[in-house]
Amino acid sequence: MTHAVPSVVASAPADDSPFRASSTGRLIGLDLARGLAIFGMFAAHIGPDPSVGGPLGWLLEAARGRSATLFALLAGFTLVLLTGRPQPRTGRAGRQATGRVLIRAAILIALGYALTALDTDVDVILSAYGLLFVLALPLYRLRPATLALVAAATALVMPQVLYLLRAAVDGGSRADAVIAHDPLARVSGTDGLVELFVTGPYPVLTWLPFIVAGMAVAKLDLARPGVLTHLAVGGGALAVLGYGSSWLALHLVPGAQAAVNAATDTTAATSAWWSDGVGEDPVTGVPDWLLVAAPHSQTTFSIMGNTGTALVVLAACLMATAHSARLRWWAAPVIAVGSISLTAYVGHILAIKALGIDDMSDSAALPVLLAFIAAAMLFALAWTRVFRRGPLEYLLHTATEPARLIT
Repeated sequence: MTHAVPSVVASAPADDSPFRASSTGRLIGLDLARGLAIFGMFAAHIGPDPSVGGPLGWLLEAARGRSATLFALLAGFTLVLLTGRPQPRTGRAGRQATGRVLIRAAILIALGYALTALDTDVDVILSAYGLLFVLALPLYRLRPATLALVAAATALVMPQVLYLLRAAVDGGSRADAVIAHDPLARVSGTDGLVELFVTGPYPVLTWLPFIVAGMAVAKLDLARPGVLTHLAVGGGALAVLGYGSSWLALHLVPGAQAAVNAATDTTAATSAWWSDGVGEDPVTGVPDWLLVAAPHSQTTFSIMGNTGTALVVLAACLMATAHSARLRWWAAPVIAVGSISLTAYVGHILAIKALGIDDMSDSAALPVLLAFIAAAMLFALAWTRVFRRGPLEYLLHTATEPARLIT
């Protein structure tokens, strides 16, 4: 496939050397979006509370939940890169690609549980991320329109299914019976599959639409004139539809705001169409909760709004890096972080544990957040000047090498 913008997509090096080659084979805009997602998660984990108000408070609120969904959408893009873009791999190459993805997924799941065992305040996404790779893998040969339909269907159906499942396991006895017979729960010391699918902070039932949407975007010919513009406009319309519909529903459905306020013991239902002010734990037993679009609410409206926001950010990053050499230069530190995003994500959790900074005042949180961002950019810039992959990225790549033996 010939790309019209060579500065955005370069040919991959032929060898597997970890050292920096003359070209990187990466979508630069994709790395910029990854870097922004990483910084958004930094802000959610160690930044000040959005209640500080003003522009800073708004940025912190915007980062909550949406940075993780952007990360998940980019995971879908990555899955297509791993299995063949623009044409999916078939035959032996397809089986080897599938093997690489499954090995990668297993490692991410294990790494996620290892980080969870550190007992920080961070809700680690990696285990869900790995399982999403497994669930979405059978879809990698589908056309972009079909993938978009799958994403839409799961966004419409799965939140309602999750709501019913959470109501069914609320109270513990049914969930405990499943957990007691779940090998993953025994090995990981968590609620295992029940947590991954239903009760956890990243239930794969409602996070699958993000990764499938990312796969659909990766299947598009992004170098075609107008494609990125249409992607940005479509994403903006989807965000308005998701958040706007939630705002209308909360205002027009009799008793909806009062029911959400009572369920969450807050008065934040007036902003529940976009804000995490109602809390990060979805509510069961209150059907009006399904009208909320808060980032972690696991509702159809939240999936629509968050997906639309992620699409706008991704399209903007791809367009900006394609048309502005100056912006690519200024954004180089963020792009470098995005190119070693797994290392940056794991590193910030290890740093939180080592420094004991789970709970800080807002006055201390902002300098710490800025220090984390600066440290990540400096390390990424220095590392990527020499190496083509981040430390953990190289280990992950090496671990998937046995897939070459698949015939």
